[in-house]
Amino acid sequence: MPLDDRPREKLHLRGAHNLSDAELIAILLRTGTKGRSVVEVSRELISKHSNISTLAAQSVESLKKISGIGNDKAATLAAAFEISRRIDFQDKLYSNRKITSPSDVAEMFIPMFRDKMKEEFVVVSLNSANKIIKFDIISTGNLNSSIVHPREVFKVAIDNLSANIILIHNHPSGNPEPSNEDIAITRKLVEAGQIFDIKIFDHIILAGNSYTSFVERKLI
Repeated sequence: MPLDDRPREKLHLRGAHNLSDAELIAILLRTGTKGRSVVEVSRELISKHSNISTLAAQSVESLKKISGIGNDKAATLAAAFEISRRIDFQDKLYSNRKITSPSDVAEMFIPMFRDKMKEEFVVVSLNSANKIIKFDIISTGNLNSSIVHPREVFKVAIDNLSANIILIHNHPSGNPEPSNEDIAITRKLVEAGQIFDIKIFDHIILAGNSYTSFVERKLI
């Protein structure tokens, strides 16, 4: 391959925006395999997953099962894709976007929670126009981290001058169904919100790529 057409050199000469998806992946992989150049490995990698977006959704273990992708290459790809997801998430989060539905919240936060192995409980603070001010993780644990005290939730909400809040927690099990404890705690938080004059816009459970909205299910 001519020097000017090698992905790394091409990037320096022409800029990253002039590289194909396969060439960008090739720079991350660095080396090919016996009988296949790094660009050929990259093209095959993308073609097996339809496009770069579906490739980016693969777990490390899934990437390692692909011929020519070992531990180091899989880790490099996973790290690069995670950086991209975090940038995209933060761009959406702080783009002054108005929250109008549970699906808006799920779209933003599913990438953040998809691969977490521990339960986390998050309070998302909204202003009076239902635009995100800030989000705070107030509890992390192996089980039942969704059981939080109203004092913890509303201290964060008051500190952030929230008009409304969204409650989010994840189920690493992959089952988005709320437990009896989830429902009971949420109803206590709704009652506390009435005292503090801070409305709970929704409570959303995230599980993999699925979610349950308490509002949609008429649980609050």
